[in-house]
Amino acid sequence: MPKPTLFRNLTIINFIIVTYFGLLWLVYMLKFDGQAIGVVRELLSIPFLLALLVFLVIGIRHWIKDSPPLFTKVSVVALAICIGITIGSFF
Repeated sequence: MPKPTLFRNLTIINFIIVTYFGLLWLVYMLKFDGQAIGVVRELLSIPFLLALLVFLVIGIRHWIKDSPPLFTKVSVVALAICIGITIGSFF
């Protein structure tokens, strides 16, 4: 079994990614679009989308291989929901 710090770090990173996409959605819904927000959105969207895919795979691998704490499981499920909404918004 991996060290608990691995699960803690995975959980923190997962929630950072989910928070980023949640804030993007909130900015879109509130129609708040400044120049600085547009620049940050353009610079970070593709790297965060790739991180979303990578950390979802890592989270699922750790879920199958080990028994992570509940909070880590919640963060992986939140990533799965986030990727479903994000990929679904393209179609």
